[in-house]
Amino acid sequence: MSERENILGRIREALQTKAPLPGAHGEVAAHAPAEAPASHASEWLPSVGKTPEEQFELFAKNAADLKADFQLLASREELKAALVKISAAEKWSRIASHDGELSNCASKSLGLPVLLTDKGYDVNELEKCDASVTECDALVAQTGGVVVTSRSTGGRALTILPPHHVVVARREQLIADLPAAFALLQKKYAPDFPSMISFITGPSRTGDIERILVLGAHGPKKLTILVV
Repeated sequence: MSERENILGRIREALQTKAPLPGAHGEVAAHAPAEAPASHASEWLPSVGKTPEEQFELFAKNAADLKADFQLLASREELKAALVKISAAEKWSRIASHDGELSNCASKSLGLPVLLTDKGYDVNELEKCDASVTECDALVAQTGGVVVTSRSTGGRALTILPPHHVVVARREQLIADLPAAFALLQKKYAPDFPSMISFITGPSRTGDIERILVLGAHGPKKLTILVV
């Protein structure tokens, strides 16, 4: 028997053995607890404020530090007006989005061709889009970041490929900190989690070359967060 046949034989033999559950020892099966243990991390993390006003103020500061544009709007009419203003300034000709109550409201207000990624799409057409408009799972006051998943944003590509990513969110989606974000994801999706969960903190960036910050290195050059 050659060494190649020997290796393939061991692989075939291993594939017939049922793998133990994570955390199992020997033949003792491990069972996940019905509920995740309570986290006390928020008790020693920096304060994020007790009122929504204080938390939005912190979110705005952190988002600005991350080079993201954040706007807290009073109505959906203001949301539409803000998008029209951005579109006109950047001369958008087409955008990409996904099917969602708030994302549909926002993207249709522009009167531009809209590519919906959750309807099946040509990646070459997505590459031609000037911007993407997506919803999100949450906004995190502690970091100024946005929590997204492949289910809340119509797949993975919308938050990565177009040069300008616009997030539309509701005021009630603001949460205090990262422990709250993980608790929200657990409650919303467990045990069937999305294939992609991402915490977006500003536009794509890198500082690898001479420690000089460059935006848009591996993804969107701009991140705009519009909240109604």
